[in-house]
Amino acid sequence: MGQGLHRGRPLAGRRVLLTRSPDRAGAMAEALAAAGAEPLLLPLIDFETARDAEGLDAALSRLAAGEYAWLVVSSITTVRALKQFAAERGSSLRGLVPEGVRIATIGPSSRRVIEAEGLRVDLAPGGKQSAEGLVELWAYADDGGASGADGAGTVRILIPQSGLAGPTLSAGLVERGWDVDVVTAYETVDYPAEPTRRLTAELAVGTEPSPAVVLSPEDARRELGAGRLDAIVAASPSAARRICEALRPLVGARLVAIGQPTAAEFHSLGVNVAATAATPTPEGIVDAVVEAVLLPRDPPPHTSPPSVPPTHPSVTPTHPQDTA
Repeated sequence: MGQGLHRGRPLAGRRVLLTRSPDRAGAMAEALAAAGAEPLLLPLIDFETARDAEGLDAALSRLAAGEYAWLVVSSITTVRALKQFAAERGSSLRGLVPEGVRIATIGPSSRRVIEAEGLRVDLAPGGKQSAEGLVELWAYADDGGASGADGAGTVRILIPQSGLAGPTLSAGLVERGWDVDVVTAYETVDYPAEPTRRLTAELAVGTEPSPAVVLSPEDARRELGAGRLDAIVAASPSAARRICEALRPLVGARLVAIGQPTAAEFHSLGVNVAATAATPTPEGIVDAVVEAVLLPRDPPPHTSPPSVPPTHPSVTPTHPQDTA
């Protein structure tokens, strides 16, 4: 399905579960509501400050000293974590990054947030908005003259990220011969986070909380079991794992993954995905939900397939694809 599927109200009457907290679901819920859906929220994961604050502090001190040519801010949550870290030390996000350091990110949404904080983004994929897409795009970046290169010309890169982040980005850059330092900027935890450690920094844009109804896991299981959920959206591999832990059996609702890593996590857990958002933007997510709900529903649990009449041995019954 291409861009533009979300024009009009193609999701009228559909109920879509977003596995996010109200402070992180605003833009996505608004886009779904504009397409006619009723967005519901089920917070499953949350974020805390890095437990190894000394490691993050040391890395950012090296950044301030000009030891890195590039800073990779791979997600909006990373922006929030760095901004909170800076605020706790009487600084600003802009104050963490010295002049001459280039910034790379994953796509337009994180780019918009970073630039609203007063920083310039030098590299962001517009097509494949993922770690793989950034590594592929970086192959064409001009590295010459960047600060943070040692005498041999090796470019140093700092990647602050979640403690659960995979190695795709760092490994891809190391393969190019660059010197990459990875540091934990925040921890991904089950919802709710410990109040004293929760990331609460407000961003300059995109922080309007969603007014959508918030469900408990018990509420969500009840709605799912009654067939009152049309789609469930997972934004990350950790969210995919929590969905499987909290809501199984996943019968009836279509699962929508934001990005290939999230879809791959569902598949590793033995769960099929109805659609994968090509871009992690609200519009891309709406397109994927529209694609997902066009599929027929799963048969009710424990329903036996219709028998084949003995007089027609060549006929094979068909069933809707099980996407749960």
